[in-house]
Amino acid sequence: MTLAAPPSDLADTVLARLTAAYATAADPVRAERSVAYMKGVAPFLGIPTPERRALSRQVLDSLPRPDETDCVAVALRCWQLPEREYRYFAIDYLRRHVARLSSDSLPVVRHLVSTDPWWDTVDLLAAHLAGGLVAADRSLAAQMDAWSEDDDLWIARTALLHQLTYKQATDTERLFGYCLRQAGHRDFFIRKAIGWCLREYAKTDPAAVRSFVTGARDRLSPLSVREALKHL
Repeated sequence: MTLAAPPSDLADTVLARLTAAYATAADPVRAERSVAYMKGVAPFLGIPTPERRALSRQVLDSLPRPDETDCVAVALRCWQLPEREYRYFAIDYLRRHVARLSSDSLPVVRHLVSTDPWWDTVDLLAAHLAGGLVAADRSLAAQMDAWSEDDDLWIARTALLHQLTYKQATDTERLFGYCLRQAGHRDFFIRKAIGWCLREYAKTDPAAVRSFVTGARDRLSPLSVREALKHL
C-alpha cells in the first residue's frame, strides 16, 4: 500500500530545490555503472556521494527546521521519485532530524524499508531510523518482535539490525532471540545480517557473543558464524 505524503510547505520547497540541484549534477555514464553495481534495483542520477551531500547542504541552506509532518512529507515524496539518490537524501534528512519523529512514524519507516528494498537503503533505515525510534520508545520493541519473523526478508533484516548502534544498551535477549528465530533462513541477506549484528555487538561484549555462537553453532549458518566471529 502506498502512503500519501502529508501537505507540507517546507517539503514543497525542499523538493523543488532538490530536484533542480540534483538534475544539474546528473552523470549518465556514472549512473549506468551504479545501476549495474546495485543489480538494477533502481535508476540512478550518477552523483557521487561527496558531491551529492554538498548539493544537499546547498538545498537545505537557510531553511527552517522541520517538524514531524515535514520530515514524513520529504521522505515520502523522495520515495516517489525513481532515482536512488533522492532516497539517499531522504535518509540523511531523517537521520538528521530523527529526534523530531514520534513513535507514530514507525509505519512510515516500514513503508520506506519495503518499497524497492535493497541493502543500500534498508540498512541505514534499520540502524538509524527504526533503531532510533525504538531507543526513544522501548514499547516499540514489541513491533520489532513481530518484524523479526515477518515474511518480508527486508523487514526481518531491519529487526535484526535495529540495535546495531546500541552498544551497552543492546537488549541481548532480543538480539540473540532474533538470530535464532531466523537462523535457518535460506537468504544470504538474512544470514549476513545475523553475523553482522553479532559481530557488532561483539565489540561491546565479546564473551557473550562467543558463548552464544558456541551454543548455537549447529543452528547458525556457516556464513553467520564466520561473520559473527570475524574479529574474535
